[in-house]
Amino acid sequence: MTREFAPRRLDVNGFAEAAAPISGIDPLQSYERLSAELASPAADLTVEWTAVGQRRSGAAGSPISWLHLTADAKVPLICQRCLTPVDVDLAVDRWFRFAADEATAAAEDEEAEEDVLVASREFDLHALIEDELLMDIPVTPRHEVCPEPMKLSAVDPDFEAAEAARPNPFAVLGNLRSDKPK
Repeated sequence: MTREFAPRRLDVNGFAEAAAPISGIDPLQSYERLSAELASPAADLTVEWTAVGQRRSGAAGSPISWLHLTADAKVPLICQRCLTPVDVDLAVDRWFRFAADEATAAAEDEEAEEDVLVASREFDLHALIEDELLMDIPVTPRHEVCPEPMKLSAVDPDFEAAEAARPNPFAVLGNLRSDKPK
């Protein structure tokens, strides 16, 4: 009998014990925080993901639950050079180890290369996918080559004309000076 695993309420230890794979293609709109970062609405965009559970022997010989997550999405962001939309590929490929409680997870996470999370019977895999995709957004998204040349200077002809028409303040002071000897 094959067990069904729900990504929003995942029994982490049961998932790892079954060495089960689950995957999905979700509309990008179902990831609210990620959608808020986009340059334009995500009507037809998707997030494709796969998660695989695994049990490995720990240092004391007891089994430890692991999860391998991959996720991919193409999202429209704002190019920080030309300020026009740019499509950015987000890709996640990470391992997560699970600990029995928050204190253990916090202590082990400091020294581990992988992320250490708390095992739960109702783990929200969907939220983990969104967190990882959000962390993969580049700090300064930009085109390799911007589609339009960037304007690197700002010139206002009216400003320059007004500056030229205004008299030099030192010349005005010079006119106030009296040339008569006392």
